Amino acid sequence: MAIASAWRKTRLGDVARIKHGWPFKSECFCEWGPGLPVVVNIGNFQYTGGFRFETTQLKGYHGEYPKEYELSPGDVLLVMTCQTAGGEILGIPGRIPGNGCMYLHNQRMGKVVVTRPDLIDLYYLYWIFLWKDFNQELVASSSGTKILHTAPTRIEAFHFSLPPLDEQRAIARILGALDDKIESNRRMNGTLEAMAQALFKAWFVDFDPVVAKREGRKPVGMDDATAALFPERFQDTAMGPVPAGWKQGRIGDVLALSRASINPSDYPDETFSHYSIPAFDSGATPIKELGASIKSNKYRIPDICVLISKLNPETPRVWTPSGPFEHLAICSTEFFVTVPRQPFSTAYVFSLLGSKEFTEEFATFVTGTSNSHQRVKPDDFLNMLAVSPRREIVEAFDQRVAILLNRVQRARKQSSSLASLREALLPKLLSGDLTVGQTEKIVEES
Repeated sequence: MAIASAWRKTRLGDVARIKHGWPFKSECFCEWGPGLPVVVNIGNFQYTGGFRFETTQLKGYHGEYPKEYELSPGDVLLVMTCQTAGGEILGIPGRIPGNGCMYLHNQRMGKVVVTRPDLIDLYYLYWIFLWKDFNQELVASSSGTKILHTAPTRIEAFHFSLPPLDEQRAIARILGALDDKIESNRRMNGTLEAMAQALFKAWFVDFDPVVAKREGRKPVGMDDATAALFPERFQDTAMGPVPAGWKQGRIGDVLALSRASINPSDYPDETFSHYSIPAFDSGATPIKELGASIKSNKYRIPDICVLISKLNPETPRVWTPSGPFEHLAICSTEFFVTVPRQPFSTAYVFSLLGSKEFTEEFATFVTGTSNSHQRVKPDDFLNMLAVSPRREIVEAFDQRVAILLNRVQRARKQSSSLASLREALLPKLLSGDLTVGQTEKIVEES
């Protein structure tokens, strides 16, 4: 093809090398705090590429280490070990952010060091590492069975066609722009969800309107009609003081669990929207999968529900699917599928299950001996204490928060479309099947 006439067949090791990390001492690990360096772990990677430091546990380090393993903003690390048989994250890249924090290059991941900057751009290489051809070659050459391992020499053996530098940068710019919009949506959603949580805490945890009225003050940021819904005093309960007229109850009074299950492999040609823990961790976007590729039973997801992970709840995972669904919607059995009871709504249940106070108590109910596979039992979840406000107050809360969460859902759908577009364009751009000009038109039309 004319498009590829200036492209050259290249071995990765001829333009870059992969450097091993350092085995940091486990006795020097600690909970991360400001001023401490972060030891990068495989759990900090998103399965679709990039890091998720904001939503994963960070490990700090208080021991001595070689300074050559300090990372700089823009450095690219690759995952060199994968615990799934399919090796889905083998070779997945992440770029170190420039947020003022020091990050350390841990073992089991490789740092990409460009040796020929005159021939290749590091940011273009980042997209090469997200190419399925790259992942599949690493899986094919990996060692191990349950845990797959690759090595710098195997990574450096990858061959690909390399365009001129200006074309590399144009390709990286197009793909990066899609990525930046997805990241922008993620940050906006985080802000919107934090606003919903702040209102929930003010009304149903700190009882700010009741406190204000008891002290003879007007509740802040609240119209007179809404303020009139709240009482002026508290009553004592086993949970402590709650607003007068509100009831002490259980989580089971607020929501029910749906346990309807399905075996997707019974419908091999059917497309499912699969809500899994890896999908949540990679941007809260369900994965479209054929039933033939899903090997275990799943829960069916009703149009109105909230998902909460019962697995390792110290990492909160609360998800609001948006029905009606284009495809059959299913989720991992590691989620509780919660359906709001009247008068409660998905906005209320989402805010309740995502609140800091609930999360901290929920995590105390885990059972299991393995630190990586601790779960909460359904009965323990349903029997957790919860306050039941008056219907009118729940409805007033829902009117305010539903607007925020609807914006979150719209942004997620947009991000899902952008991610699908990026995944479709990436192999065509990297193989030379699409020109930069053709791709820009496709992106503009989309």
